[in-house]
Amino acid sequence: MNHLQKALATTTIAIGLMFGAPAANAQLPKTTVQFDRGHTALVVIDPQIDFLSPKGVTWGVVGKSVEANHTVENIERLFKLAKANDIPVFVSPHYYYPWDHKWESGGPLEVLMHKIGMFDRKGPLTLEGFQNSGADWMPQYKPYIDDRNTVVASPHKVYGPETNDLVLQLRKRGITKVILAGMSANLCVESHLRYLLEQGFEVAVVKDATAAAQLPGMDGYAAAITNYQMIANAVMTTEEVKTALDGHKAGE
Repeated sequence: MNHLQKALATTTIAIGLMFGAPAANAQLPKTTVQFDRGHTALVVIDPQIDFLSPKGVTWGVVGKSVEANHTVENIERLFKLAKANDIPVFVSPHYYYPWDHKWESGGPLEVLMHKIGMFDRKGPLTLEGFQNSGADWMPQYKPYIDDRNTVVASPHKVYGPETNDLVLQLRKRGITKVILAGMSANLCVESHLRYLLEQGFEVAVVKDATAAAQLPGMDGYAAAITNYQMIANAVMTTEEVKTALDGHKAGE
């Protein structure tokens, strides 16, 4: 068998395993993230009223998913776990300022976010009208975010962290592993996941500490979970994160 025949045979076997082989042979390998203090961080995306509260402008499409996953409660559990285990916490927020509404192009959800005033602020250097607005943190998260230890990155503007300083902040703290949670599952969380992976981080997504819009014929959460299982280093529940951190602490 020459080199070309060997290459074709190998390709055929790989394709067969992916698409045509019995289910027992087509499972993806299981990967994990081993958390270690000093190199692991909790990153929470958009823990804000507009996504997570019945008062928020998106509640009509995300509310059922948030409630089903107990997202609000699980994000708070993660904040508590991180603080109790000396795991640094980073928040990647989403804000829009008046000049952002002058953009000349955008996808359907971008256009909708601007139309409904999602995450609106009057400017980066003023808190006028910010308190308890849709752009503000959920009230129960404020003690963890405002403790002078949590790192609040500059805002991302569409979905991913390419436009903010999250990666810089993580690297400056020596972080190589990320526990990822927040909103929303198939948009900002998935975009952060993909970019962090491309930047060399190991990422564990917490699947019950996120949620997504559900529209006729479209389930953002189901779409996200499919992709998480294919590309994240680990997909975990909040309880599994607790067990992993407790086990690491006990082994120190």
